[in-house]
Amino acid sequence: MDINALRKQFPVLDQQVYGKPLVYLDNAATTQKPLCVIERERDYYLHENCNIHRGVHYLSQMATEAYENARRTVARFVNAKEAHEIVFTRGTTESLNLLATSLGHASSRVLVTAMEHHSNLVPWQQMVHRQGGELLVAPMDDNGVLDLQAYEELLKQGPQIVAMAHVSNTLATINPVKEMIRLAHQYGAITVVDGAQSMAHLPIEVQDLDCDFFVFSGHKMYAPMGIGGLYGKTELLEQMPPYQFGGEMVDTVSFERTTFNKLPFKFEAGTPNVGAALGLETAIQFIESLDRKAVAEHEEALVTATIEGLSKIEGMRFIGQAPERSGLVSFIIDGIHPYDLGTIIDKMGVAVRTGHHCAEPVMTRFGIPGTVRASFAVYNTLEEVEVLVKAVEKAANMLR
Repeated sequence: MDINALRKQFPVLDQQVYGKPLVYLDNAATTQKPLCVIERERDYYLHENCNIHRGVHYLSQMATEAYENARRTVARFVNAKEAHEIVFTRGTTESLNLLATSLGHASSRVLVTAMEHHSNLVPWQQMVHRQGGELLVAPMDDNGVLDLQAYEELLKQGPQIVAMAHVSNTLATINPVKEMIRLAHQYGAITVVDGAQSMAHLPIEVQDLDCDFFVFSGHKMYAPMGIGGLYGKTELLEQMPPYQFGGEMVDTVSFERTTFNKLPFKFEAGTPNVGAALGLETAIQFIESLDRKAVAEHEEALVTATIEGLSKIEGMRFIGQAPERSGLVSFIIDGIHPYDLGTIIDKMGVAVRTGHHCAEPVMTRFGIPGTVRASFAVYNTLEEVEVLVKAVEKAANMLR
């Protein structure tokens, strides 16, 4: 890959902050958007803007076809059997809340892992609390690796739903979700995979994984904010009641009775974010235009160089050292608060994330207030890693 040529597609990267060239290493929070995505959303509002599914006129039909083609593109990208197995949502968080409401209404016991983002913890927690149920938590070791033996023992307690992160947003751990799904099905559980951190980095094959549900956010994979999706097996989606009520998701309505639309429209109440859905489709096309193997090797090289460089700094401690990892490095320095470190690094032009990263139980597990997290995308460079390492070293010396 020609990274310098690739970076020209991301104009936001070509700027200075505090008089320094921007080094953007906060991609686990949100990736920057290539020009093709920005222009696709802009073109929709310039030439196609219209409400969909509800008009016989030209613009409505054009917008409807574009929107449904975007759905087909997502279905192909994750290898779903049918396009109607893709429900558009605002992102991972809404997808998980939809499931906790519509799938979880009849469930009293849910199993999650100890490394979940709040979005894959709090909805299930609140759901089981409302029903007087129980939330089970599969533990992990000091390296951030899930204890599969303990996980299987918890499956014997009969959870109806198992929700798991594909890739941890704090530890970078790639969980063995295919094996976890197989075990969960063996004990009769329905499986939910949080793919927020995996869609941009790993090939996703939902039929091969055999997951029942898979959720993701567009803004973490070069697409606009406010768009994402939920994949679900047809038979389960058909059994689930709607999540929200209103227009589009109905079939017939009277004052006495309402019947609901077919899949996937039953779960898409109201006017959707059509422009963002088209941006998501373009982002997928952008990802597919790249050599995925070369991208993976490049991102691995960035992570390796970061760990090697930061390891030389006195007091450095990495949080999350799983052998199978992806996309990010979380660290702390003894005696220095992550917020202080991140604030000084920012003044040197380096954007990283500090705090508990919406995974407070993970921080509690490691007995720390938070971490500094450097996370990578295809446009980051080894030169930027060098800037990061020098900035951390300088900030640490200032704070000691």
